[in-house]
Amino acid sequence: MTAPLAGLRVIEFAGLGPTPFTAMMLANMGAEVLRIERSWPPDTSLGDPERDFLRGGRPAIVLDLKTQQGRDYARDLVRQADVLIEGYRPGVMERLDLGPDRLNAENSRLIYARMTGWGQTGPLSLTAGHDINYLALTGALHMMGDPDRPPAPPINLVGDYGGGAMFLLSGILAALLSRQGTGLGQVVDAAMTDGVSMLMTQMFAWSAMGSWHADRGSNLLDGSAYFYRCYETADGKFIAVGALEAKFHDELLRGLGLDPVDFPDRLTSGVWAERSAIIGAIFKSASRDEWVRRLAAFDACVTPVLTMAEAVDHPSNTARGAHLTGVSGPQPAFAPRLMRTPATVRAVPKTPLADGIERLRDWGLNTSFFNTQADAKNLTRASAKP
Repeated sequence: MTAPLAGLRVIEFAGLGPTPFTAMMLANMGAEVLRIERSWPPDTSLGDPERDFLRGGRPAIVLDLKTQQGRDYARDLVRQADVLIEGYRPGVMERLDLGPDRLNAENSRLIYARMTGWGQTGPLSLTAGHDINYLALTGALHMMGDPDRPPAPPINLVGDYGGGAMFLLSGILAALLSRQGTGLGQVVDAAMTDGVSMLMTQMFAWSAMGSWHADRGSNLLDGSAYFYRCYETADGKFIAVGALEAKFHDELLRGLGLDPVDFPDRLTSGVWAERSAIIGAIFKSASRDEWVRRLAAFDACVTPVLTMAEAVDHPSNTARGAHLTGVSGPQPAFAPRLMRTPATVRAVPKTPLADGIERLRDWGLNTSFFNTQADAKNLTRASAKP
């Protein structure tokens, strides 16, 4: 079957975090994505690029955008494209004469997708930052972690990928849908602070209702409630408890040998600390896997806290085919699943530069430009790799 985005041409200006994730998602959906690198080997990878799964499905070329020839070639590329993705600081693409005004004038159907941390405008727009900084300024980071310790960053899942890449992707898909009716592209301005703020809609709503409090230690979903938190087990591992509703709450207590009658007013935060201590002591009496076995008969929303390696082998994940395995190690399978027009994880190219030249030819572009580039040796070396 034809992939959902087959035939869509995307130019990705190499970057970190949300932009490669968005480009990977588009490639997995069948789009023809070409990645523009500034150097080779790329300086945006922490290790072997062939094991960098975020680079899946995208061949690459090297363009020096500081030269007029490099910028001219980039514009030739964009005239052939449906989508452009860039994650530079505001004004960088304009200074390169590759801004949306210029490129949309040359290609009116172009979706120009921009990703920043702070946004294209505002007092911090030109300031450096990373995931932790964007979470801090939205109020999200303040909610995370134990009340007697500094806030704990949720690695880079919330800013880079949740509030960044997925909002950029949804903007691109919405713009493509709009283009079907208007024939015109548009600029997608995605900022991680905007995305994270929108992810917090439920918390803002609860705050307006008086059900969410500024201080950690008294909120339903921040690990304070004894029925929605993690507990350490006898072997130093952890159990995750998500018994939010009354029926699951009571099932949890029964599974632990407790009487639900002795635990009334579960939503009263004043009782949470004492009850957490009681339940914590019980969980410390047996290993994590023993608790999984004991509680299997109770519909109590209890799961083991797994390492990544354990998650790959868990029966629920293997039944779903949640991970792919290969010589480079396990990696997540594509989501969401599309039944009529399947999408799939695209492999990281073994010869990305050679593949990039081939893609240029497929798009009808002259590739003789690259024969004189200083990276011609690297292209040959990449092509010769097994």
